[in-house]
Amino acid sequence: MTKLYLIRHAEAEGNLYRRIHGQYNSLVTDNGYRQIDALGERFSSIPLDAVYSSDLFRSVTTAKAISDPKSLPLITQPELREIHMGVWEDKTWGEMDLKNSASMQLFVSSSPQWRVAGGETFAQLRRRASTAFLQIAKHHPDQSVAIVTHGTAIRYARAAFQGLPLEESRTLGHSDNTAVTMLEISGDKITDVFSDDNSHLNPEISTLAQQGWWKQATGTSPDENLWYEPLDLSKMPHRGLYYASRREAWMDLGRDMSWFERQNYMEKAEACSQKSPEYLMTVLRRNTIVGLLQLDPEVGKEEGVGYISFFYMLPEHRGNGLGVQLMGQAISTYRPMGRTTLRLACGEDNVSALKFYERYGFRKIGERQEPFGTINILEKYIGY
Repeated sequence: MTKLYLIRHAEAEGNLYRRIHGQYNSLVTDNGYRQIDALGERFSSIPLDAVYSSDLFRSVTTAKAISDPKSLPLITQPELREIHMGVWEDKTWGEMDLKNSASMQLFVSSSPQWRVAGGETFAQLRRRASTAFLQIAKHHPDQSVAIVTHGTAIRYARAAFQGLPLEESRTLGHSDNTAVTMLEISGDKITDVFSDDNSHLNPEISTLAQQGWWKQATGTSPDENLWYEPLDLSKMPHRGLYYASRREAWMDLGRDMSWFERQNYMEKAEACSQKSPEYLMTVLRRNTIVGLLQLDPEVGKEEGVGYISFFYMLPEHRGNGLGVQLMGQAISTYRPMGRTTLRLACGEDNVSALKFYERYGFRKIGERQEPFGTINILEKYIGY
């Protein structure tokens, strides 16, 4: 009898920033590394003969917590990758749900009719993943093997092993990051000993414990997922929104308003949007603007920096965990440009913002003095 431990990778950027990362090669989050530590502890006393992983960064990084302490070679296979999402790759779930709602409903219902240009179908994924798992089992008769792979790949392979129709795959639910499923394979018999077990994670580091989208009957909650559109400063409502947002951010900190008018914010915003519309974006929750994101790719360019000029959520939309998704948009813009670091400036008097940035991996690298106070310079590494 062969034992297969199927393990979903640790929390990665797509999970945190609510972006569609099938075969997009995303990084593990800070919280994901905490999950990896917990997973490594769980497997420290479990005997293994081999460790496999998909060749994507988030899986390889997770798998090393198991293979390295046991001095086992890590075997990577592209066949263990997540489903390829085609033209949806690195788009936000919020945008796809709003602009491609019919296709999204096919996706969340595991419909055989779901198709995306350049991507795989569910049937193709099911065949690829289940075949890969069985081939690994065949190469390790009567041994124990850990396979670090991806949530959708695990779900559809399990459905195949249980003989479920394709559209019933969704009934198997969602696995937490680093959750473990154990199969016993003896001849043609495949037994689910346990599935989606995340008992090694406490609620503070469990991804699913911090998010609610997976609890919805449809498998997705559009209100949790943001998307982005260019802010057109030639339109008075947009121009007024930008000015009012900048002003509110200044007033919220109780700063001297005479210095606000000297900042030339509007000129800088116009310069950014003229370079590319993606450098000045509205942040939307369904059809409601909830924030603004302004990028300036010229600041720190020679150092490989992607600079964030304005990171803003409207007051009524703060404190609900959505703001972190703006980081994902900045990364999605800057990483293809070869930038390996995000940088921004935050006033020392903006205590809540400083705590927010620190929580998500920003670290202080310097400061500058302004007439209205000390400004901290913060950075976050986004390279491989």
